Amino acid sequence: MSENGSEDAASRGRLPSLLENWISLVGMILAAASFFAVAALIAMDVFSGLPNPYMGILTYLVAPGFLIAGLLLILVGALVERRRRRRLGEGEIPRHPIIDFNRPRHRRTFVVAGVVTFLFFLATAVGSYRTYHFTESVEFCGQTCHTVMEPEFTAYQGSPHARVACVQCHIGPGADWFVKSKLSGAYQVYATLANTYPRPIPTPIENLRPAQETCEQCHWPRKFFGNAERVNQHFFSDEANTPWTIRLLMKIGGGDPELGRVGGIHWHMNINNKVEYIATDEERQVIPWVRVTSSEGEVTVYQSESNPLDPDTMEEAEIRLMDCIDCHNRPSHIYDPPSRAVNLAMSTGRISTDLPFIKKMGTELLTAEYRTTQEALSSISDSLTAAYEDDPVNPAQVRKAMDELGRIYQDNFFPEMNVDWRVYPDNVGHTLFPGCYRCHDGQHVSPEGEAVTHDCTACHVIIGQGSGARADTLAPGGLQFQHPVDISELWRSVNCAECHTGGVT
Repeated sequence: MSENGSEDAASRGRLPSLLENWISLVGMILAAASFFAVAALIAMDVFSGLPNPYMGILTYLVAPGFLIAGLLLILVGALVERRRRRRLGEGEIPRHPIIDFNRPRHRRTFVVAGVVTFLFFLATAVGSYRTYHFTESVEFCGQTCHTVMEPEFTAYQGSPHARVACVQCHIGPGADWFVKSKLSGAYQVYATLANTYPRPIPTPIENLRPAQETCEQCHWPRKFFGNAERVNQHFFSDEANTPWTIRLLMKIGGGDPELGRVGGIHWHMNINNKVEYIATDEERQVIPWVRVTSSEGEVTVYQSESNPLDPDTMEEAEIRLMDCIDCHNRPSHIYDPPSRAVNLAMSTGRISTDLPFIKKMGTELLTAEYRTTQEALSSISDSLTAAYEDDPVNPAQVRKAMDELGRIYQDNFFPEMNVDWRVYPDNVGHTLFPGCYRCHDGQHVSPEGEAVTHDCTACHVIIGQGSGARADTLAPGGLQFQHPVDISELWRSVNCAECHTGGVT
């Protein structure tokens, strides 16, 4: 008898394969179905061109999970069957698989296994690459956990950084921060599934990278110099919605003498000067201690006279080097307060100034407490309808105001997450939050008696203010601030944020 004939006879008398069991069979069916599902979903995702976070989750997270589960079931089934046969003594089972390339069947099995393994690893590589890009996408960050991230994603879409991917600021370049973010993200997924996440989501101050590693990849502080005009349009809460305009020349300035005179707002950047501080609260709103090192190496320490830092706290405190996000702390997630949002809508004509008391009424409606967004929209609509029912006003203007106030609410208020402008301080300026006045309050004094400047003109100059033609008459030399309402000289000693809260004032 030939060699092949002997092998065929031996094959007919062999034991069934270890894969011939119910567990492995279920695994085969699951793996095969998942493989074709993954292939079809990847094709749909690649050729559809429409970013969809839920399609991405199904394609790169859920379906591959079932594929891997199926492969594991095949292996588990074979191990269980092997253990069962050895326990019952059903034939001689060698300790390790016997591979003999002299046998055609073994050669065919090896070739098939090699091809399948190659295709599997190729698909795994492609899938891993696509999975990486999906988990780094804006859609994954903002839309996957819709309720949790809705405030951040909505604000991001209307921000100056709407075309910058989330990961470029929250992670940045480098493998170490990528790993840290994924470990942090694993807990966030658990918190979302277990419904244990905080409402509102706290600002990740401690986990943010230094601005030199993120912001400054696009914004180059050494190139900051010069001035920029800013026009702030306000409306009174009276019947006529009286306008009041303030035109400011912002001293952007810089810290590089090669480009211009060192000074202005960006003098703070650590180019020629180094500014360090100690904050006594998690949100860094209370700063009792500041240390400035000049380009010549001269060190000056300023301590708050109204809120001094005791020695014990000083020893344990973290001294932080000031960078961009200490002032620009809400560059992409900005929630406008009612007063600012309504002023902007009225100045651009989206809300008519012909509607009596619309500034006062719109601000009050937005500031009111609501349990849900739908309740807020219904209240805004019903209140405006009732308010102007007997007034000789244009119904179209009322409807337009309803729509605009509703849009403002949906963009800036999220009652389900307890989010609005009051939750997150904004340190740019000093109108609604302490901001600049955390240090520039006139109370931070050095041992020599020198105070951190409280002079408004250090950062900006008023070149126009008032109503109507007064606001258009510019004074290049600067004007003294005039409060729209007569409060005597109180504005000189009281910070703006003590009266202006963003609601009705």
